Amino acid sequence: MKSHYQKPRYLIVIEQIREKINNGELEPGEQLPSETALAKALGVSRNTLREALRILEEENIIIRKHGIGTFVNRVPVFQGGIEELFSITELIEREGKKSGTEILFTGIVGPHRDDIEELELEEDEQVFLVKRVRTADEVPLVYCIDKVPDSILHKGYKLREESIFNSLGDAGIVINHARSQINTIAYHDEISKIMNCDQHTPLLVLRQVHFDESNRPVLYSINYFRSDQITFNVLRKRV
Repeated sequence: MKSHYQKPRYLIVIEQIREKINNGELEPGEQLPSETALAKALGVSRNTLREALRILEEENIIIRKHGIGTFVNRVPVFQGGIEELFSITELIEREGKKSGTEILFTGIVGPHRDDIEELELEEDEQVFLVKRVRTADEVPLVYCIDKVPDSILHKGYKLREESIFNSLGDAGIVINHARSQINTIAYHDEISKIMNCDQHTPLLVLRQVHFDESNRPVLYSINYFRSDQITFNVLRKRV
């Protein structure tokens, strides 16, 4: 007995759009035609197309930008486990990319209130501050703000390597573990421009306090990542 099952039309549309993406006809970041034009090209109603687009959006295959249009979502190049303590240099190089650094500021400054709290500073202590843009194959990936208590550094300390972990290690300060927090911001007037992000590309903000083996806070980092370039994973275990 033959089956009379007929695949819903919206599922066929989903397959057609996926195929266009897979064969390069639609590229990451490319804007899809208007709903009217795309529905006509695929030979379906706009309601059928909308259902297909709704599912593709839920699967992060496409992204809708209000008032602008619908785009093929960019697949993040970089992935990292939030439970993994890594340097930015390691993250970039393990993806086969060339790591680069543009230093925007380096020097001794007075601490902010959160620096005093996170690094357990005395109020008269200063911090060694570094502001950098880290690049992968010359494309901005992360804006880094790193702060180290000046009192634990030798006089005249300078950041001599791209990896601040390695640079601190050369100064006898070994990172053992970190406390991390991650959130997002929609747009930052200064940093989004430096990172070549448009107003519709959020930034992932990773704040970390790093400790040495004696549980002393030695590095406070605030890293702003391009959300279209990286995704963070969390490994959760039942206890």
